[in-house]
Amino acid sequence: MADPARARKMADRIKVIVAKRIERGLRDPRLGFVTITDVKVTGDLQHASVFYTVYGSAEERADSATALKAATGMLRSEVGKNITARLTPSLEFIADAIPENAALIDDLLREARERDTQVEEQARTAKYAGDEDPYVKPREHDDDDDDDEDEGDDEEDDDEVQPGGGQHAEVPAEVPAGSDLQK
Repeated sequence: MADPARARKMADRIKVIVAKRIERGLRDPRLGFVTITDVKVTGDLQHASVFYTVYGSAEERADSATALKAATGMLRSEVGKNITARLTPSLEFIADAIPENAALIDDLLREARERDTQVEEQARTAKYAGDEDPYVKPREHDDDDDDDEDEGDDEEDDDEVQPGGGQHAEVPAEVPAGSDLQK
């Protein structure tokens, strides 16, 4: 098994060699606009997978795949002449799905943006289902009701503890209904 760094270097070298040879032309009319995207070499340096993309329609992709398969032997001999290895690795051309994946990701991102705008619109026009403030607050009593009941109880109020007064008074055991102590 070869060093992984050596396999990586060989893969990079094969990528350059094949790309330059395709750029110079292969004399095959079926070959379209081909781009070599990546090369993977096995650990024993005996097999290289060459990934490529073709710009064009599905028919042009199929024709380019056929042309690359037909030119595999010639490309392998070109690789053998330009690398310093005891054995020339076999080549396998694999169509790379980068453009299709990129288109799919673009569609998903567009859909996510549309959903985000829908949610924002719903949030702007949203109304509460129940009360606007669903949390229970203590009841606020009207002062008018308490004043009517307290008018006759002025004498009892004098016995209560006044803040800062320093005076202590006894609180009756029974608290009159409606007084502030009962609440």
